[in-house]
Amino acid sequence: MSKLCEICGKKPVTGNNVSHAHNKTRRRWLPNLQKVRVATVAGSSKQIRVCTRCIRSGAVVKPVVQKA
Repeated sequence: MSKLCEICGKKPVTGNNVSHAHNKTRRRWLPNLQKVRVATVAGSSKQIRVCTRCIRSGAVVKPVVQKA
């Protein structure tokens, strides 16, 4: 399972940890992905992995919950 936002395409970025002695080791920064249920065009819902920025910005349309 890839660490990729299905809305904006955000993915891990790489860089270095730098110690006080200026030693460098490689590291990755991972996006904050959440599984969210999304409303589709046909009226059904589907679960996708989305970054929190897309959820906050309103790029994700959540399905309407109907009370029984």
